[in-house]
Amino acid sequence: MFLSRPAEYPLDEMIDVAAGRTRADLVLKNASVVNVFSGEIEEGDVAIHGNYIAGIGEYVGSNIIDVEGKCVVPSFIDGHVHVESSMVMPIQYARAVVPHGTGSVIADPHEIANVLGMEGIMYMSKSMRGGPLDFYIMLPSCVPSTDLETNGVALDFLDIQPLMTEEYVLGLAEAMNYQGVVFREPEILEKIRVALSMGKRVDGHAPGIDGHELNAYCAARITSEHECTELEEAERKLARGMHIHIREGSTAKNLQDLIGVIRPETADFCSLCTDDRNTLDLLEKGHIDSMVRTAIQSGLDPILAIKVATLSTARHYGLQYVGAVAPGYHADITVLDNLEDVNVEMVLKQGTLVAKGGQMVQEFGVQEQPRLRRSVNIHYLEPDDFQVRARGDLMNVIGMIPNQLVTEHLVEETPVDGELAIPDVDRDLLKVAVIERHNATPPHSFGFVRGMGLKEGAMASSIAHDSHNIVAVGTNDHDLMEAAIQLARMQGGISVIRGGEVLEALPLPIAGLMSDRPIEEVSEKLKDLREAADTLGSDLEEPFMAMAFLSLPVIPHLKITDMGLVDVNRFRLIDLFDVPSP
Repeated sequence: MFLSRPAEYPLDEMIDVAAGRTRADLVLKNASVVNVFSGEIEEGDVAIHGNYIAGIGEYVGSNIIDVEGKCVVPSFIDGHVHVESSMVMPIQYARAVVPHGTGSVIADPHEIANVLGMEGIMYMSKSMRGGPLDFYIMLPSCVPSTDLETNGVALDFLDIQPLMTEEYVLGLAEAMNYQGVVFREPEILEKIRVALSMGKRVDGHAPGIDGHELNAYCAARITSEHECTELEEAERKLARGMHIHIREGSTAKNLQDLIGVIRPETADFCSLCTDDRNTLDLLEKGHIDSMVRTAIQSGLDPILAIKVATLSTARHYGLQYVGAVAPGYHADITVLDNLEDVNVEMVLKQGTLVAKGGQMVQEFGVQEQPRLRRSVNIHYLEPDDFQVRARGDLMNVIGMIPNQLVTEHLVEETPVDGELAIPDVDRDLLKVAVIERHNATPPHSFGFVRGMGLKEGAMASSIAHDSHNIVAVGTNDHDLMEAAIQLARMQGGISVIRGGEVLEALPLPIAGLMSDRPIEEVSEKLKDLREAADTLGSDLEEPFMAMAFLSLPVIPHLKITDMGLVDVNRFRLIDLFDVPSP
């Protein structure tokens, strides 16, 4: 899981180096050290001995790196991320984020767990070992997230309990069944009890919760939240003791709206996270460094921005001697050009230079990958399967909101052709389909969505949070069917279809979520897919991830799963034509 850790801290040696009696292994000369404890910048040398920082001051070392007055900061920590959303294997993910100054991530393998259960979790665990990035894991709490969709595997507390004893496991991941917590459903409470009994953290996921329900949720000792979209919500939850993870992913972008929650008196209780950010965005825009840069440019004090990206996250999760440049701490260090542009010039992991000038300085060998079972198995499809008979003049429509996971619950006049409800591209009403893909069973459902902007063709993906059935959006039934069938041929991925022909496709054969190809190839293919989506008329910055979240039934207000439309506010399925009363 990690780079090799010494079995025992070299106490005597560290004291001698720190005291100046013994030469350090490495000295970063002429550093401007950002002190996340005092909020000051300290000029001096940083002495490193083995894997650790020995001291700050004047030091002599066997090896010298002159940083020429540049800013030395702790390496960044992503407080909550689904590595699978990058669409690449963990070692390729590390190649993307380490050059941007990231030293650790708190990963929730929730996505692959919904497809392959413990087989998927163990795959991620093994794949995360031996690279230049520390992967800590929060074990999935809700697999499946609700009973309103079909997923690959169900996990109970007996499944996850053995792994809770592992050092790299920090606790229980986002308790997204917040209604289950509030109303004491035994399944989720048993998992919370397991985590708490072992002294582990429990992460939250409760968008919009308030009042007595918020109190009840916090009373379950759920201590973090990454689903805030408005400042008032973040302030309310922070006041109830929740640690606020401010998110900036490929689709959900909440940093600008929530930055006001970070103040000197609250910074200890705030962190930065990406949640879901694809490979193309990681390579082109960066990782946590991009969030720090944006926060500073938006007026946040630079040292405060760095603190919430490092020490605050480490302290929340109980990571010992991580998240600061200080004696005795792990030598996970990032060198920035300055505190305005936040360009990462150099990255050290446990005292070893691993990245410089935006590139890895050494490559890591290709890991032997465990074999996984096939995971894209769909029932035979016919063109008629995609027809929707109109049963009313009005219908429920999912209204997408730019840069948000929440959707609107719209009511629109039903576009018809004879007896059939059909897409209407002039009104941006497109058909959305969700097809069960785990067990080749018949469940599939259809609805309509506004906000994708397609004028022709269809798109489909086997990334469809949280159960990762096939989700497809299109302007006609034939292309919808072909887009779904293409995913079965590839054993997962993303497809863009027009006139029955494949414009672009990205195979994701690892659980239908990740590629087995190098990060550069996946990034280029994502560019091709975006261009293909543009030719169909979409003007969304990230159309595929936006489509993937249409099926997430734990985020308000209206979503769709393989079982049908989900009124998330009431946690129940509704009929397409059973519109709410005015």
